[in-house]
Amino acid sequence: MKNLLLLLLIGFVNSGLVAQTVLTLNEKDDGYRGIWYSDQPSGDEYRFKYSGGLGTYPANHYPFSIYVEKVDKTFFCYGATDKEQKTLLHAISYFDHQTKMVPQPTIVLDKKTDNAHDNPVMNIDSDGYIWIFSTSHGTNAPSYIHKSTKPYDISDFEQIYATKIQDGKSVSLDNFSYLQSWYKKGKGFLNLFTHYDRQVIPGQPKKPRRTISFMYSADGENYGIWNNLAIIEEGHYQTSGSFGDSIIGTSFNYHPIKAGENGLNYRTNLYYLETRDFGKTWQNVSGEVVDIPLRDIDNTALVKDYASSGKNVYINDLTYDNSGYPVILFVKANGYQSGPENGVREWQTARYDGSEWVICPVTYSDNNYDMGSLYIDEKGVWRIIGPTAQGPQVYNTGGEMVLWTSKDQGKSWKSKQLTFNSIYNHSYARRPVNVHPDFYAFWADGHGREKSSSRLYFANRKGHVFMLPTSMKQPFEKPVPVKK
Repeated sequence: MKNLLLLLLIGFVNSGLVAQTVLTLNEKDDGYRGIWYSDQPSGDEYRFKYSGGLGTYPANHYPFSIYVEKVDKTFFCYGATDKEQKTLLHAISYFDHQTKMVPQPTIVLDKKTDNAHDNPVMNIDSDGYIWIFSTSHGTNAPSYIHKSTKPYDISDFEQIYATKIQDGKSVSLDNFSYLQSWYKKGKGFLNLFTHYDRQVIPGQPKKPRRTISFMYSADGENYGIWNNLAIIEEGHYQTSGSFGDSIIGTSFNYHPIKAGENGLNYRTNLYYLETRDFGKTWQNVSGEVVDIPLRDIDNTALVKDYASSGKNVYINDLTYDNSGYPVILFVKANGYQSGPENGVREWQTARYDGSEWVICPVTYSDNNYDMGSLYIDEKGVWRIIGPTAQGPQVYNTGGEMVLWTSKDQGKSWKSKQLTFNSIYNHSYARRPVNVHPDFYAFWADGHGREKSSSRLYFANRKGHVFMLPTSMKQPFEKPVPVKK
């Protein structure tokens, strides 16, 4: 649809819905442009705690892309921007595995912010309808849900005015952060997310706690109550994964209470929980059912204690081996600031072998927010794609992309660099759901220290890299091969 659609929602007092005006675009863009974003100025040469082209940020959002065999397409969404780079746009497109082409992307929503924490995620139901979940960073902005009007079609989306159950009443579902959406045919949606609540800490001002939770919906429109998974000290970040139709798991850290400081900068420890009945009960890796929410630092979901050694933990990915055992990819750091003072950032995997967690090193990089994805194929080969080689903006977020391969469950690795002599750092390589070898990882680039343009890329399993066209004169064009 070419014209701007102004959707006016009239509040329904009985249902708790609040009147709001939402601008939905449904227009075609003439190229692929990612959002540039920075957080927490540092006052030194590195400029920020993290920054760059963050159209596929953060690790706590998933999925950004889904392969559908029925139509032989990988659909993907990302944080886009206008040509003036003034606002965050939520964009949707696909890669056609038959034609090897991409269409002009569809703009679903102007989020009216430049905050990449508000990036979208997506899902596709069993009837082929595409869902876009537009997240928010805390409670300062609303969240939205949109759904395609036709199956496997990105041309037009409608807003879904979803509800949740709160205090026994159906109210508007208009705010959620860090969403990870899981859909199972015949069951519906199990969405893991974060909400912010104020907590009272003796002797300190009230602080917002990042509370990790989940919510269930059979139809994507009517959700039940919010169920908290953990409420330890200042909260958590979680990154989830799935194994077949039987397991949805989540790995998370915790933010300690720090007198006079922000505890999220000292995130530490590694935890794991899973559900085998779509959220009805949760258990630790040994199968012991746990009472949620978890409240104690030392609990049966603990994978590894890093607080006692003063290490920060940044979780990148969670996947499963062919036996259904979880494998967590994470980065361990000495502190939260960018730069060499905190030493190298250690990439590690934590694998459950049926009786205990086995933690193995992978490699090193130079920034806490160097994020990659972990793959385990049907033959048991492990692969990681991430920015582990230094990029042009050294010690800033991202770098040059590298493909790591292990054939012994992460004990040893071989590397193959994918990008070279880049002008910007590449960051946040994301693994599609039902991944196809021709669209294996999806990411963006951007300058690590100053606002810049940002391009979108994907790589195939062989390590060939393609850039999505930044300016399109035709409705469909082929991605541009990136020369080594």
